[in-house]
Amino acid sequence: IRLGTLDERMAEFLSRCVQAKLNLIFSGATGSGKTTMLEVLSAYIAEGERIVTIEDTLELHLRQRHVVRLLTRNPNIEGKGEITIRDLFINSLRMRPERIILGEIRGAEALDYLQALNSGHDGALAVIHASTPEDVLLRLENMAFYSGMQLPVSSVRAQIAHGLDLIVQMSQLFDGSRKIVKISEVLEVEKDVVQVRPLFYFKGESVDDRGVVQGRFRSSGIVPRFIARCRDMGVVIDESMFTEG
Repeated sequence: IRLGTLDERMAEFLSRCVQAKLNLIFSGATGSGKTTMLEVLSAYIAEGERIVTIEDTLELHLRQRHVVRLLTRNPNIEGKGEITIRDLFINSLRMRPERIILGEIRGAEALDYLQALNSGHDGALAVIHASTPEDVLLRLENMAFYSGMQLPVSSVRAQIAHGLDLIVQMSQLFDGSRKIVKISEVLEVEKDVVQVRPLFYFKGESVDDRGVVQGRFRSSGIVPRFIARCRDMGVVIDESMFTEG
């Protein structure tokens, strides 16, 4: 909040979404702050939950006690012994995880990720490289087909719509600052397209004499559909935070 990455209203909203075990994906370019934001919000996962993290390199530093850290491995000089993110993800489902944190979705594991979201593995946090929330959906759809499974496009889109709750879009502005530029709710499939709608966004207004971007975070005025689901999880989200402006 002090760095201007998000405001207090957005911070409260995201922390409560993590507590309510919604499925969040953090999107943006390299260096936009995706992994850092994920790590900050992971602090709101309950201490007693069993967490499995899957990464290429050890970047995440979680504070909870029950954390299993899985790392990929490159093949040896003979081309053997490789352990991929997909291998780790499939095996993580056998470890009775209450939370799965995926350091980056970049290939065939996208399908396993979507299937996990649709089979009761709630509260998943993941990172993906994409420039807009709409691009996130397109990339997930495309990468799901890397698995080699012959699924109809409609099935993949339905899994995205039913499994994913929020897309947190990060960006590094030209002044070097990192901000959440949009928090979007994932909706149902309409006219063969997964729908998304913004809940919060950053509106740039000017650039001051020091070259610093001036603007403010705003709400779209839309109350997300999952409010009742959060309440069922014992997490109350004040609807007044969605007041437009």
